Amino acid sequence: MPLIGSKRQQVNNMVKELLRKLSNAHGVSGSEGNVYALIKKELKGHVDEIREDPMGNLIAVKHGNKFKVMLAAHMDEIGLMVKYVEEKGFIRFVALGGWYGPTLYNQRVILHGANGPVVGVIGGKPPHMMDDEERKKGVKVDDLFIDIGATNPDEVDYLGVEIGTPVTIDREFCELANSRVTGKAFDNRAGVAMLIKTLKETDSPLTIFGVFTVQEEVGLKGARTSAYSLDPDCAIATDVTIPGDHPGIEMKDAPVLMGKGPVITIVDSSGRGLIANRKVVRWLKEAADSNSIPVQMEVGSGGTTDATAIHLTKGGIPSTTMSIPSRYIHSPVEVLDCNDIEAGVKILVAALKKKPVL
Repeated sequence: MPLIGSKRQQVNNMVKELLRKLSNAHGVSGSEGNVYALIKKELKGHVDEIREDPMGNLIAVKHGNKFKVMLAAHMDEIGLMVKYVEEKGFIRFVALGGWYGPTLYNQRVILHGANGPVVGVIGGKPPHMMDDEERKKGVKVDDLFIDIGATNPDEVDYLGVEIGTPVTIDREFCELANSRVTGKAFDNRAGVAMLIKTLKETDSPLTIFGVFTVQEEVGLKGARTSAYSLDPDCAIATDVTIPGDHPGIEMKDAPVLMGKGPVITIVDSSGRGLIANRKVVRWLKEAADSNSIPVQMEVGSGGTTDATAIHLTKGGIPSTTMSIPSRYIHSPVEVLDCNDIEAGVKILVAALKKKPVL
């Protein structure tokens, strides 16, 4: 019996291994240092300059002519932060980013304490002890707590866990059938992987700013400050988007498919976020079509990306987003097709061979 998708998987080994490293890394909003270090190592020798700005964004530069393109991918993942330690050693937390409470219930987590990582579990009231009304309402984040095995606050302190300690989900990258994989933080390590590979492969006459932004999940903050300081001529955010190709969601609500190419945004969040610059959209679409690279177009009603903050900076920066269709986002078991990342890289590399007509 032939291996399912074996030919496609061989093509994507490099993408897959890069995404594995990025997904398994830990970096909640405001604590992106581990991801930063990994990206910096990956880009060493492939760009002309790497620097960190005051906000913590990593800026990788490939020098070219006067036309400046900003490619932005946020490094941070949604996570938690220690808020309070109870008398019996249970830890209360706040959510950093858009968590759905039932997703967190009974997950294993890693607390990134002063003395190193500490494993814990998110506990809550067992379903056996819930009444009918509680079951109907579902679990809320405020109902949950972290159990690290400690019996009092002193033991928590001894382990290096304190107020403000960041917390991430303890889940590792795995391969599925075909070119598909699952893991945590594909939002937005998929965009990060696409940007890293683009910077490695592009030979553009333009000046390229590869910006790996911080704190996107809590307000698009790093994109806003970096766009202001760099003042590019146009920008593309690389991120993920929701496909309508699985049970529970319909194509009329999310009309893109996983495995059919990356997605260029025309409008997101029903226009409340980004209304993309049509000339930048055309630039990317023409690069895809002229090189026979699969691509999809999206008018979305869901979330938004760094491009929303970038396009409103200073006098306005022509922008759009190129996204990877990813199932089950903002969960520990996101799923995507590595071929979509590879196609996204090819489109960006092709587009960057010449400047857009703005």
